[in-house]
Amino acid sequence: MGQTLQRAAKWTSAKDGSGGKLEFTPINQDILNAILQFLEGFSGKHPEEAKLIFKKPLTWHSNLKPSQFSGSGYNERGSDVFSESTNEKTSEPLMSLKKSGGDYEMSVSTMEIAENILRSSGDGKMKELRACLESNNDPVANICGERFATVAGEDNALFRFFEEITKEIENLARQSKEEGDGDSALEIAEKKRVLNMRLLLLRLDEQLLNQSIARISSEVRLSPQVVDQEVSNLKKMSGYDEDKYVLEEINYFDTGYIYQNSCRAPPWRQVHGDISYISVKPHDMNTLYVTANTSGYHLIKGPAKDKKELDYEKVSEYYKSLVTLLKDQSSNFAERIDKQDFVVQEDKKEHFAVLMGDLHDDEEGDGANQSELTSRKQGDSQTDRDKTQKHKAQKQKKMEPSLKWKNLGMEESKQTEEKNERKTVVVVKKRTSQRSKSKTPNDMDDSFSESSEESEEEEEAVERRSETNADLPSEYWQIQKLVKYLKGGNQTATIIALCCMRDFNLAQETCQLAIRDVGGLEVLINLLDTEEIKCKIGALKILKEISRNTQIRRAIADLGGLQTMVKILRDPNKELKCLAAETIANVAKFRRARRTVRQHGGIKKLVGLLDCASLTNLTTQDLEKDVEVARCGALALWSCSKSKKNKESMQKAGAIPLLAKLLKSTHENMLIPVVGTLQECATEPSYRLAIRTEGMVEDLVKNLKTNTPELQMHCASAIFKCAEDQETRDLVRQYGGLDPLVTLLGDNENKELLAAATGAIWKCSISPENVTRFQELKAIDTLVSLLNDQPEEVLVNMVGALGEMAKDPPNRSAIRKAGGIAPLVNLLTGTNQALLVNVTKAVGECAEEGENMVIIDRLDGVRLLWSLLKNQNPAVQASAAWAICPCIENAKDAGEMVRSFVGGLELIVSLLRSEHKEVLASVCAAIANIAKDEENLAVITDHGVVPMLAKLTNTTDDKLRRHLAEAIARCCNWGNNRVSFGHHGAVAPLVKYLRSKDKQVHRSTARALFQLSKNPENCITMHEAGVVKPLMEMVGAEDEDLQEAAAGCIGNIRRLALANEKAKYS
Repeated sequence: MGQTLQRAAKWTSAKDGSGGKLEFTPINQDILNAILQFLEGFSGKHPEEAKLIFKKPLTWHSNLKPSQFSGSGYNERGSDVFSESTNEKTSEPLMSLKKSGGDYEMSVSTMEIAENILRSSGDGKMKELRACLESNNDPVANICGERFATVAGEDNALFRFFEEITKEIENLARQSKEEGDGDSALEIAEKKRVLNMRLLLLRLDEQLLNQSIARISSEVRLSPQVVDQEVSNLKKMSGYDEDKYVLEEINYFDTGYIYQNSCRAPPWRQVHGDISYISVKPHDMNTLYVTANTSGYHLIKGPAKDKKELDYEKVSEYYKSLVTLLKDQSSNFAERIDKQDFVVQEDKKEHFAVLMGDLHDDEEGDGANQSELTSRKQGDSQTDRDKTQKHKAQKQKKMEPSLKWKNLGMEESKQTEEKNERKTVVVVKKRTSQRSKSKTPNDMDDSFSESSEESEEEEEAVERRSETNADLPSEYWQIQKLVKYLKGGNQTATIIALCCMRDFNLAQETCQLAIRDVGGLEVLINLLDTEEIKCKIGALKILKEISRNTQIRRAIADLGGLQTMVKILRDPNKELKCLAAETIANVAKFRRARRTVRQHGGIKKLVGLLDCASLTNLTTQDLEKDVEVARCGALALWSCSKSKKNKESMQKAGAIPLLAKLLKSTHENMLIPVVGTLQECATEPSYRLAIRTEGMVEDLVKNLKTNTPELQMHCASAIFKCAEDQETRDLVRQYGGLDPLVTLLGDNENKELLAAATGAIWKCSISPENVTRFQELKAIDTLVSLLNDQPEEVLVNMVGALGEMAKDPPNRSAIRKAGGIAPLVNLLTGTNQALLVNVTKAVGECAEEGENMVIIDRLDGVRLLWSLLKNQNPAVQASAAWAICPCIENAKDAGEMVRSFVGGLELIVSLLRSEHKEVLASVCAAIANIAKDEENLAVITDHGVVPMLAKLTNTTDDKLRRHLAEAIARCCNWGNNRVSFGHHGAVAPLVKYLRSKDKQVHRSTARALFQLSKNPENCITMHEAGVVKPLMEMVGAEDEDLQEAAAGCIGNIRRLALANEKAKYS
């Protein structure tokens, strides 16, 4: 256990003399779960070792209360609790819970008691275990003694201890013959228990390390050399002849410049782990653009239409190898690789060397060899020139230094003196304004891992220069005079000028721009570097007010004001820290400012501001100031947390436990920025895990019941994002959070609050247990009544919630009775993509009931769903196709209804060319329903459905396999479709589906094979592919449909075999 905690576990950096904390990472969670499993039931498996008294108690700050230990076995002394069992040697209790400041300190001396403590903790057992390990970094030394402390090198303590016990046993045997020493026997028995305990802990350590190694080894870490090798290998298999080569072309998509670390990606993308970018042209699809990252290969959008730059947005999951990615994307590539049906080209240099060697060896040969060599060399060089010209034409981009490095101040010398600072500021300002006029492609591409919520940076504000001097108010000129006093006055005049400037309405844009236009921002920022606290406070108070203006906040960032304010966060003056943090909160509203704060160590300093004293029963002014400092720090972190990189920095700096502590505050002005930060960070899985395990869900639910709409909105928004996880949804229900969420629907005026509440209800509705509670609260009636005249953001969440609730059959009737079918069908005519996805899902769920289907058909809902198949968004296409399936199943005259849609059948067949698996699976499901009608089956056969379905059979996706096999089974019922499927190579791949672990895939595949086996040629193909053995096993399955189809297929194969035998001997 000690080695695992030191080597495999991830820890935050130590802070203020205290040890680090365990990070909220998957590997740490696995380790904690394994240790928890080891402790649970330990006393039952190892009763002797469970009673072993630790050499040194394990102590930690616990969340348990004395009331949880009432009953036999415990004694209370005031506010403390002690166990009745004691250490016989020291007479100290084996367990104690003592008051320590505002918390309780737990002390445990045996495994048996530790197991009881965890059992008493209930849902908080993980939190107690985490606190114990954080306070005792080497628990093995506490349990078994310092001699077993974890060391970095070779550890022989166990062997020495074993030798010691062996010698003592021998000595005891000799002494027992003479005098008989009972104390020595007891001491040896205790040492044996210590030895057994150490062996158990070593076994646990080995298990944890193996588990950690398995997780770490499963994560791919690519290197430039590995990427080059794989690309080089695939180039040898590429060519324009589709019958010979697996790919048409593969090349690096870059300028050809290779950096010293062998990466081809530019430096500002290497910080994200990018190694290089590859363009791949398979024979059966358009060019794919792939990023080789240290975490694996993934697809990106590729070059934009109007730009010569790549769009680096990730559009697929990570793959361990480039071959795996291409097999998943290109069915042609997958088939060729699996069959090994391709030609590998010789390397040109090697081939040329071989030819030269042949020529030198055969000097007496005729001139034909020489002419052949010359022609080949010319052909090769011409091909190389063509490819080079084509490559340059695609990517005409110069390797020039990006101006974004200038903006970060990285090219500036760090040795600028204070007397020249104002001059430096002017230079920076001029450079930045020049940059804003002409953005380089590198500036436009740089995303720096910002979160999806901020996909577009704030637009540059348009400066208003058209106003004449006569139109400006008197305040403008008065402020300009005050700025002149700031520039030229002494200390007293400066302070007076700052006070006078604060008397103006600095929230007015004219006053803000007046300060900027006359150079007041440079002066105010320079004042922050003085030693006079009053000047700093005055300057920061003004900057805090005017930084709410977009132009001003950008100017502050350009002039280096953020770096100075980050330094002030270390100042001992609490008022200065508050003002600096609030100003940072205002300025860090755009991407570059957030990046600057992180790069200059601002995140760690802001997290440090959160560590304030007790948040309740404040009695002194200092404590009130501490709370204000923490509030301002949370406010700044709220602004900075829109960046993914900043979220990671916050987590490493230990922000999570501090935010959890602040969340228990009774100060609403404190809670709003804290909850705002949490809901912003909840987009990351690690934060969602921390919110759940640190007990923050209970506090979020509690704050939902306050009377502050803004706080309620942020709490609901945090629940909305966290409820992606099953455990969080259960906790929200357990803590009574569903009732206040439904209550918030009554505030129809506050649209932001309504959007957050409906979003939380939507995600919570994913759990059936929560849906039951929503039924009791009449949530469906309320949601349906709010479907009209709402912003799209609210409608997306409402419809999503109704779609989840409609999965329960009684709720479908409830939606109909509440009058919800008509509004849902009307929303199918919208344009919002997220709304269309949710509406189609909701309509599809409602269509599962016959009465609802009558209303949907009368309102022309099926036609509207069919029209959405033309939408360019694959998610909308897939959702619409899924919704069409129950509509066809439950419509009275489904066949005639489908034929009434002009071009509808041709449209749905054409979607089989889609590259998105979800679209393909949904369309196959729809085709399986359409094919139930014979006339419709004839029409889609004419539209070429058979070869298109056959082309998809090489997929490895079980969801697509299931519905594809069902569609093939249904399409076999017309004409010569069975024969056509065999000719198009659909039979052999279907046999592989039987190896899937999904039983639904087995059922649909058996049906398809049964239908295809009615053709003799298909029977032969199946038999050769080894279909008989898996079908024989499925004949004994519990699923009757699967039994029948498998038996029918085997019967057809057997009848064909008997017929052949009979023909042979007749």
